[in-house]
Amino acid sequence: MKKNYLISFIVFLLLVVSGIARAEKPFAPEKLQGTIRVDAEAAAELIVNTPSLLVVDARKEVEYSKGHIQGSVSLLDTEMTLEKLSKHAPDKSTPILFYCNGERCLRSSRAAAKALEWDYKLIYWFRGGWNEWVDKGMPISR
Repeated sequence: MKKNYLISFIVFLLLVVSGIARAEKPFAPEKLQGTIRVDAEAAAELIVNTPSLLVVDARKEVEYSKGHIQGSVSLLDTEMTLEKLSKHAPDKSTPILFYCNGERCLRSSRAAAKALEWDYKLIYWFRGGWNEWVDKGMPISR
């Protein structure tokens, strides 16, 4: 009888652990207060029409190296500091566009929130990110 309980308990634990392992990534928020949310077309228009725009790719370096929006800089959200950001945007009125992998990626929202905390004034957030950019056939760099 004890053996059956032990086997049942082990099966239960395996099911719980496998369910956790398969849990889907959370969605990025719909809105990020203090930012201007843009889609791929608006991001492209900003890139073309705003020469002072800094485009920040908040993904991991390995993802950036496989492809990124032309002219973007790689600043991983978890490693982005005020010092690192200010090397690219010393003037806090510099417009900055943040993106990552898309709706199930929180990196760009976290990076944008940091920039807001550091008093950057004009923050654009491309929630659809890399996935939307590629899906819409926008130009990429490698």
